[in-house]
Amino acid sequence: MELIRKFIDFVLHLDRHLDQLVQDYGPWTYAFLFLIVFCETGLVVTPFLPGDSLLFAVGALAARPDSLDLVLVGVLLSGAGILGDTVNYWIGKRLGPPVFEGKFRFLKREHLLKTQAFYERHGGKTIIIARFVPIIRTFAPFVAGVGTMNYTRFLSYNVIGGLAWVWSFLVLGYFFGNLPVVKKNFTLVIAGIIVVSMLPGVIEYLRHRRKPADPPPAAP
Repeated sequence: MELIRKFIDFVLHLDRHLDQLVQDYGPWTYAFLFLIVFCETGLVVTPFLPGDSLLFAVGALAARPDSLDLVLVGVLLSGAGILGDTVNYWIGKRLGPPVFEGKFRFLKREHLLKTQAFYERHGGKTIIIARFVPIIRTFAPFVAGVGTMNYTRFLSYNVIGGLAWVWSFLVLGYFFGNLPVVKKNFTLVIAGIIVVSMLPGVIEYLRHRRKPADPPPAAP
């Protein structure tokens, strides 16, 4: 319980913790941030790590003097996001559909089939869209690897999505993160980013719950 409380405090007060991290570890902060973004995008078991809110806070910190370099951190975190999705894709490719046969409770075959159907409807842009939805961005490249998307096609969307995701939140944080009203209510802003990021997934879940079940087949 204490560990959960500390994690929530870290996420909601990213500005304070990152500022302290830069002061204590200097250049090693870049490696720490690279690792978080890589794990959040590259490992199916770590979708809970901060993504959007972390990038916003990093952008805000980069705007302050004697802190992080915006271009350097942008290049590193873009690389981390692209590399993470690539690793996630190949993990899915190696493990294959058998992992959806019931051995893992959170990996159900119906999820695989629904995601593959989503890919068929929306194509490769699924990888780009998923970047902006927490949890789904961790799961999408894994399913793409399990499915039929070839790597060359996946990589192109992976690069576009990774660059768009990282730089959009970094730039937002850089230009707006240090406005007086934002700095004064930074915790609320971070919480708002988390809520807004989760909305697409919640809406899709509610739509699925409201969708009427398929009628039973007619008796012969």
